[in-house]
Amino acid sequence: MAEMDVGRHCQVERCRRLDFLPFVCDGCSGVFCLEHRSRESHSCPEVTVINERLKSDTSTSHPCSFRDCAERELVPIMCPSCEKNFCLRHRHQSDHECEKLEIPKPRMAATQKLVKDIIDSKTGETTSKRRKGAKNSETAAKVALMKLKMHAAGDKSLPQTERIYFQVFLPKGSKEKRKAMFFCRGWSVGKATDFAASLASLKNDNNRLTAKKLRLCHSVSGEALPLDHILETWIAKEDCPLYSGGNIILEYLSDEEQFLKNVDSYLE
Repeated sequence: MAEMDVGRHCQVERCRRLDFLPFVCDGCSGVFCLEHRSRESHSCPEVTVINERLKSDTSTSHPCSFRDCAERELVPIMCPSCEKNFCLRHRHQSDHECEKLEIPKPRMAATQKLVKDIIDSKTGETTSKRRKGAKNSETAAKVALMKLKMHAAGDKSLPQTERIYFQVFLPKGSKEKRKAMFFCRGWSVGKATDFAASLASLKNDNNRLTAKKLRLCHSVSGEALPLDHILETWIAKEDCPLYSGGNIILEYLSDEEQFLKNVDSYLE
């Protein structure tokens, strides 16, 4: 009887077993039996190529010269000053405590001192302006308080003893220039800001990550009141306080802006 032409012989020379369900290697495309189907068992050339590539990659990596750092980079990162190789984390002179780190020149120190003196002088001017403006604001607030009580908008359920009245000047570009309002003394500045925005029908994205947020600002100093402060603490302040019956400004400011510019332009 003629031999049936079924199955394939394993291509490993020492094996040559006839397998009726042979395996084809996806690396070298050879045909192998169950025992020699893995790449390692039949010494597949593809395994050798991969191993040599890994060895090559390891040998060409560049270790960091900074003490106790075990990081390696595939490309050299050389410090131009000390001419040593470092990883990305220690590539700057200050990060690897470079032995040739340049010390700031005296001229830079003199410039820094000049900038500090200018800032200090501006701070002194602001303090003087606050003291003078505070006295005028107190007198004006006492005169305006009675008028504000007659037509101010607010939460009518608040007891009279808990109310604090302001002439709120609205953001530039608003339909109205100002609006009389009253708030609770115990409210935070943030809650008062939200309440004022609601009364004036203003867009309020203070609970979102936006470029600008609504802030209540002091009408004398222009300072943006911190959102977590309590209104009553600003009434009791000795230096440039807020007064019931006085003015306050509502405007959109970025997170970097702590003072409102051109305060007088709102009050004109």
